[in-house]
Amino acid sequence: MRIEGTFDIAASRDAVYRHITDPGLMARCVPGCESIEQISPTSYRALVMVGVGGIKARFNLVVEITRENPPELVLSRTRGEEGSRASVLAADNELTLVELDSGTTRVGYASEVSVTGRLGKFALGVMKKKVEAMGEEFADRLREFIQTQAEPQLPAEALVAPSESSAGVINS
Repeated sequence: MRIEGTFDIAASRDAVYRHITDPGLMARCVPGCESIEQISPTSYRALVMVGVGGIKARFNLVVEITRENPPELVLSRTRGEEGSRASVLAADNELTLVELDSGTTRVGYASEVSVTGRLGKFALGVMKKKVEAMGEEFADRLREFIQTQAEPQLPAEALVAPSESSAGVINS
């Protein structure tokens, strides 16, 4: 299924780009995101809880940045699964930033999303509405955060003390 949309943020394109490439902020803005861990310069592991029609699923996701053209474009690929592969998610994502004359940035997003397994059994319309609602919630959270913060900052409570298995983990 294809999900796409736009929203505006009252900030410069450079500022919006700095924020959207900050994993600490993404952990706070992505609905259901429980943690994000950087596993390479261009890859992240995330734990995201999604509920659809009374079923809750916790997805272990890997997000790979496949192309960047700062400060206007980020392409990424998301792959992951729920626990025992009860549901599998795959998405190819595009995020564009266009600076408008008013000092506002228009954020455009598009994703080709595939969900199979127990969550994939829901009608396309139900899944699409859920994903669109999550996109709107993300946009609202990101807009609110950027418009009230001057620069991206990792909140102290979001950091986990590094250990061999959790170095680079950010909890929301």
